Amino acid sequence: MNTARIAELLQPFLAVPNSGPLEDCHSEPSSCHSEQSEESAVLDRTQLEDISTYIDLLLRWNARINLTAIRNEEEIVTRHFGESLFAARHLFPRVARAPSPTSVSKTKVHAPRLIDIGSGAGFPGLPIKIWAPEIDLTLIESNQKKATFLREIARKLTLTDINVFSGRAENFPNPPAEVVTLRAVERFESALPIAASLVAPQGRLALLISKAQLAQAHDLTPGFKWSPPLPIPMSASRILAIGVRKK
Repeated sequence: MNTARIAELLQPFLAVPNSGPLEDCHSEPSSCHSEQSEESAVLDRTQLEDISTYIDLLLRWNARINLTAIRNEEEIVTRHFGESLFAARHLFPRVARAPSPTSVSKTKVHAPRLIDIGSGAGFPGLPIKIWAPEIDLTLIESNQKKATFLREIARKLTLTDINVFSGRAENFPNPPAEVVTLRAVERFESALPIAASLVAPQGRLALLISKAQLAQAHDLTPGFKWSPPLPIPMSASRILAIGVRKK
């Protein structure tokens, strides 16, 4: 897909809103944007080319296995990549200034760990990795064919520090992570407590959900402090909700 068109379609998800919930969450800086994210973000050429390659591979694999019900390229960009990068920008705002490879390598020792539960076709985990290459990413996907696709995408894009766990989240053996993401999973009421259990103390749980699910999310995570939800651009009902584990 043409990278200039990808950049154009993603612009609403990377732009700073004129006003809104971001203004209200300064009391919990760990789950909000920083001053560094005040500028609208721009993806570099490599990131845009990675997204283009990702889309091409996704469509080829989708002809064989059901990775996404969306077949239109532009809708894939807005629905999948846009939403994922919107989350990425709020979780890792410092990369809005596009650090050089040298600065990334210097911070590598302290790279945050992110677990994406029910990754499916890789959203939001892999676009977050494209946005913030310094993170250590684990994709949890119990469907073996989808897990194979995730490994192929990581190989094709030469992304490093990615682990694909082809099993159920409740059986994931590794320690909790600083960030856990959850999007469009079945049986939300049972998946959310498992996701919450994989968040390290003072870590963040990021949910890409509908407004109707927010009250349930709060009820199911009593150990978290939630910032005001962020409306996802170009959607009437989708939100990003970020909660911090208290202890």
